[in-house]
Amino acid sequence: MLETTATTKGQIVIPSSVRKKLGIRSGTRIRVEVDEDRSQIILTPVTREFIHSVRGSFRGKGLLKELMAEKELEKARDAKT
Repeated sequence: MLETTATTKGQIVIPSSVRKKLGIRSGTRIRVEVDEDRSQIILTPVTREFIHSVRGSFRGKGLLKELMAEKELEKARDAKT
């Protein structure tokens, strides 16, 4: 088991051994899920392998529109900083 510490901004460092094992590089997007029942944060790297594993499971759910809206929110947040 590995531990890390959150900064005052809520940032954490993922240990290099974990990043290497999961193929996380600079710019890799990370999906964040909260399991409130178990008080856990689940981080999932959005890599090619992850995308291939969920391919087809979102068919017909307007995922492209949702991703575009998320991208616009990120741009707005980046413009503020």
